[in-house]
This record gives sequence, C-alpha cells and structure tokens, in this order.
Amino acid sequence: MIRLTLLLILTNLVSMTDLFCQNETSLDTNKKTLTVKKTTDFEVTGKGDTDHWKKCEWVEIPFLRGDNSTYLTKVKVLYSDKGMYFLFQCQDSKLTSTITEDFEDLYKEDVVEVFLWSDESSTEYFEYEISPMNYELPILIPNYGGTFMGWLPWHYNGERKTKHETSVTGGKKKSGGEVKSWVAEFFIPYPLLKPLQNVPPKSGSKWRANMYRIDYDNGQSFWSWNPVNKSFHDYENFGVFVFE
Repeated sequence: MIRLTLLLILTNLVSMTDLFCQNETSLDTNKKTLTVKKTTDFEVTGKGDTDHWKKCEWVEIPFLRGDNSTYLTKVKVLYSDKGMYFLFQCQDSKLTSTITEDFEDLYKEDVVEVFLWSDESSTEYFEYEISPMNYELPILIPNYGGTFMGWLPWHYNGERKTKHETSVTGGKKKSGGEVKSWVAEFFIPYPLLKPLQNVPPKSGSKWRANMYRIDYDNGQSFWSWNPVNKSFHDYENFGVFVFE
C-alpha cells in the first residue's frame, strides 16, 4: 500500500513537471514588446514636429539582411480613440521611388511597412506600406499556412481613409535624389481595420504587430522590428503592442 501511494505521488509529480515544462517551453522570449502610449488626435504633416510625439521614445528597427547595414531606421508609435499614429525616420543616401500611384507594389522600391494583427484567434491582419513619395498600400491579409493574398479596402473614404505625409532632409524629394534621410508619418483609423476583432484597443489590450523597412540603394536591404524568418508575413514571429 505504501509503495502504491509513493508511486502515485511520483506519477503526479512527473505529470506536474511535464505540465510546467510545456508551459515554460511555450513562452516565446524572442518577441519584443512595445508599450504604446495614448494621445489626443493631431495633424499629420510628414515632419513629426508636433509636441504629441514627445510623449514616446524612438524605437530602433534592427537591420535584418542586405548591404546597407549602416542606415539607422527608427519609429515612434501612438494611439488615440480614433486610430494609430506612426512616425518613421530612415537614414538614406538615394531615394528609389519611381511608383506614382497608390495600391501598387510599393515593396519593390524604398518603403516602410506596418503589420497589425489584433486578434490571434484568426490569421488575418492589416498591412500598410508607404513610399518616400507618399504613395500608400493599405491591405487586409488573410494568411492560412503561408498562403495569403491582400484585399484592398472598399469605400475607402471618410472616416476609413488614412492620413499620410512624407518629407526628406539633405536633398530633394524625388526618385533618384541624393538625401540624408526621409520621414513617413501616417494615421491608420480604426474603421479601416474592420472586420478585424479586438478593435479599437483598450488600455491593457495586446496586439501582435511588426514594423519593417526595405531599401534599394545596393540591391535589397531589410529591417525588421521583431526578427522574421521566411518573409515579412511570418506572423508567428510578430512582436507585441501593449496599449497603455
């Protein structure tokens, strides 16, 4: 009887240890977390010169791969009752940006990108791209096992329309222009994110997200806030936004 009792105790301990190890293993320590501060709404100018941006610090977007590893890329993020604000600053030497229409393949030239995955119960997320010439690509992505395709917004006007502006320093804002850096400032309204769930965020809400840059001075160079493996659509390796 004593041996049986000891055996049951040991079995339970082993089961508890297995459970603990499983939980510990499932914790992904590689995902970066950014606390997103709240703000009142403000005008987007493409310069990031409003005092609202003083509420948060710059976050560096680490270099991922390519040839232009010396270019610093950084971003600030805020949210309001109406939407989210982003401010990118990108060191650069030459602008590669010949596309002159929205909704085109902007990622084939210089661009910054934001991916917002508000609800992990569904593998659908929002992608936003903007070029130095201020052309944009807002799309909703259903991604199932790496098979994905973007859907353009319908009735893209009014409260569903983004606000976006860009600027450059040290040169002229033109494709091929020699510059020192370029800036993208944009606002993504919550109504544009429908039908994604967990929108709008509340204090304490958590969204999976990632932020990127592509540059074409010498071939392709990539930056990624949270490292990804196969592509920018590697949503399992997105970081985490925590709303203050």
